[in-house]
Amino acid sequence: MKKQIKLILIALTPIILILNNILKQYPRLVEKYYSNSLNRWTRQIQNFIASPFPFSIAEILYFSLIIGLLIFIVILCTKIKSGGVLNQLINILSYLSLLYVLFIFLWGFNYNRLSFDKIADLRIEKSTKDQLKGLCQELIIRANDIREKVDLSPKGIMVEPLGYKDVFNRAQKGYEKSKLIFPQLGGRYSKPKPIFLSQALCYTGITGMYMPYTGEANVNIRVQDFMLPCTTAHEMAHQRGFAREDEANYIAYITCSLNPDADFQYSGVMLALIHSMNALADKDINTYIELRKQYSEGVKKDLEADNDFWKKYNGKIKKLSGEVNNSYLKSNGQGDGTESYGRMVDLLLAQYKKGSL
Repeated sequence: MKKQIKLILIALTPIILILNNILKQYPRLVEKYYSNSLNRWTRQIQNFIASPFPFSIAEILYFSLIIGLLIFIVILCTKIKSGGVLNQLINILSYLSLLYVLFIFLWGFNYNRLSFDKIADLRIEKSTKDQLKGLCQELIIRANDIREKVDLSPKGIMVEPLGYKDVFNRAQKGYEKSKLIFPQLGGRYSKPKPIFLSQALCYTGITGMYMPYTGEANVNIRVQDFMLPCTTAHEMAHQRGFAREDEANYIAYITCSLNPDADFQYSGVMLALIHSMNALADKDINTYIELRKQYSEGVKKDLEADNDFWKKYNGKIKKLSGEVNNSYLKSNGQGDGTESYGRMVDLLLAQYKKGSL
């Protein structure tokens, strides 16, 4: 790459940073001209290219990019003695600038699009503890009821008897129905793909990964079966240009609830229940303990199995990964106000108060 092109790439970074901050003030413009126009087409083109490959291109690319950066750093260290440090610094900066510019162009501006409450015509407002309790109670009733319809292992734990491939094949059903209500969730995208190193990924606490450079929804297939459908739906929400994590969770709840299959419905309501009950525990631990007693034995077994599963992977890597992820989310403006229960729960509460949960 010629030096002039490298310097142009480096110069683009502050320009894109400024543009990104400006666009935060104009979510409707981003929604209309980027998320539902330019970026919608680029995402679908990416998925058209990635669809024929049964494996995750993203997983290979991820490690390739890291190895590439490490090679640049090693070369830089050798240049300290032999000379040419400035040129190598330019190489590294232009490499990182290219990745950043592509990230923003291919997906990153979606952080500035309309929030999903505006798209779904939901009114986010301060909610009382009683309203949060009412939401949790309704979710418990639904979870207990749907749990009776799912397949179980010999130990009585919810199971996907046909495995993750079957889940991936059926995940589109919920999106087909949801796009009739929210056209923004429609489009032609590749099926979710399994992460080959799912076992290793568990040590980071990461359950899925969207890769803006390939447009693929990648899923950690080692998660507990009752969480696999909603995790899959969550990554599919990212495919459709919804960048904020809590909004992707809410979309996962919506699409799982609209899916005709009981395992998806159960997974979606469990995702909503876990987030809502965690919010309740932060505000009123006594009420939380009281409502926990209303869980059916089946729901309790699934949650206990999930808790036991993640205990095996607790450690410094998971803690560090969490800190890095939190920093990434904050850098992209994913913070909620002090009156918020979290965007996911706020959306659930808004829907609950409309009587359409």
